[in-house]
Amino acid sequence: MKTTLKKLPKSIWMLGLVSMFMDISSEMIHSLLPLFMVGTLGASTFTVGWIEGLAEGSAMAAKVFSGSLSDYLGKRKWLAVFGYALSAVTKPLFALAPDIGFIITARLTDRIGKGIRGAPRDALIADLTPPDIRGAAFGLRQSLDTLGALIGPLLAVILMLLWANDFRKIFWLALIPALLAVVLLVFGVVEADQPQKSKTGNPISKINLQRLNKAYWWVVAIGAVFTLARFSEAFLILRAQESGIPIALIPLVIALMNLAYAGCAYPFGKLSDKFNRVHLLAGGLLVLIAADLILASSSHWLALLVGVFLWGIHMGMTQGLLAAMVAATAPEDLRGTAYGFFYLVSGIALLIASSVAGLLWDRFGAAVTFYAGAIFCLITLVALLTYSAEPAETVSSTSPDSP
Repeated sequence: MKTTLKKLPKSIWMLGLVSMFMDISSEMIHSLLPLFMVGTLGASTFTVGWIEGLAEGSAMAAKVFSGSLSDYLGKRKWLAVFGYALSAVTKPLFALAPDIGFIITARLTDRIGKGIRGAPRDALIADLTPPDIRGAAFGLRQSLDTLGALIGPLLAVILMLLWANDFRKIFWLALIPALLAVVLLVFGVVEADQPQKSKTGNPISKINLQRLNKAYWWVVAIGAVFTLARFSEAFLILRAQESGIPIALIPLVIALMNLAYAGCAYPFGKLSDKFNRVHLLAGGLLVLIAADLILASSSHWLALLVGVFLWGIHMGMTQGLLAAMVAATAPEDLRGTAYGFFYLVSGIALLIASSVAGLLWDRFGAAVTFYAGAIFCLITLVALLTYSAEPAETVSSTSPDSP
């Protein structure tokens, strides 16, 4: 009998490698960007949080339109190519930025590219993968994606040491892995043999939206409250700066988080194919509460590393799992649209969470910010266990009359 990894289609592996190279590029920049904005360009912590939330929110909004368009056309790959290419060509803008306004433009454009590619890519994974190993497929892609997010900060550290903290030169170099990601996607990934095309017209018409049932909207709601409980990782970088870690070594903090993330994503994705997903989500919240409390209670570098590592475990336990749950509860021909709305709602939640976290940080300090995160996690955990049961998977259908 084949192992689960051997059962996964070649294109799933290729999509994972595409994500890995793009994340190498992105994290070479993003692991340094908060320091660049605050230290070089003079931005406040609230500004950092607001920009991060707005950027990620823009990405989520773009996913609605690209996901729906992929359903309408019955094609996913070339929308994903366009999104990856848009993100790639924006990398030099960070190196050229003279002020915060320029950073906002670059960050929004980069994240819009992420938004355009995200829903079609995830829908393509669902199209290509049998339901009984779909959690493993999303977990594998997330693991490879996060491996890139581990390599990127490590490269940033090495280059900061070699180039005497030259942010801009590192931002220029980040263009290379981004272009490699685009090339690999173009030549290494194929569409599903029979891509699902919406047979009821506009995917976001009233009749189609009514086909997204309660089980799907339950997943959307859970994804939103999880995002509210977990603000941007930019605040981990700023907490690292407070702990006294040299600037050149701060990207190692994100590398540590992504090491835990990459190590957990596939195993927990595989587990989600066999065990109750609500219980796995609850476990992820408990880990995040522990991370918040540790990060709030001490600014010592050792406490920081433990908290960041737990944060990464939480990400690995929950993110691929939520993506698999969307695939399980959405009709096949509306998967792109389903991912789009899921990411839109999560993006709004991230904008709120990151903006509030930045405001709390500026007014009350880092400890209050992380204690507030722990409190909201606890509220979310109680609500999850009290009011939720794992939704049943929908029967794949292209009929507007399907239940």
